[in-house]
Amino acid sequence: MRGHSPLFTKCRAPVRITVMIKVTRLDGTEYYINPHQIECIEVNPDTTLVMLSGNHHILREGVDDVLGKIDTYHRRTSPPVIQE
Repeated sequence: MRGHSPLFTKCRAPVRITVMIKVTRLDGTEYYINPHQIECIEVNPDTTLVMLSGNHHILREGVDDVLGKIDTYHRRTSPPVIQE
């Protein structure tokens, strides 16, 4: 392949690095949020993410689902804990 680096021609599958979690607005629109930017989660009765910027995101997901996504994100992105 002309003009391509050999490093990229050997790669068969795209590498996917997820740095955000997928959430859903009440109208069904899916989008991604950086979990490090979440200040707090309110339940009133809808799940509302309050961001460090002051923005509020009202979600279709329940608080347990959001916390599960955040936990999964941290498990994927954090280095393993080595116990001696």
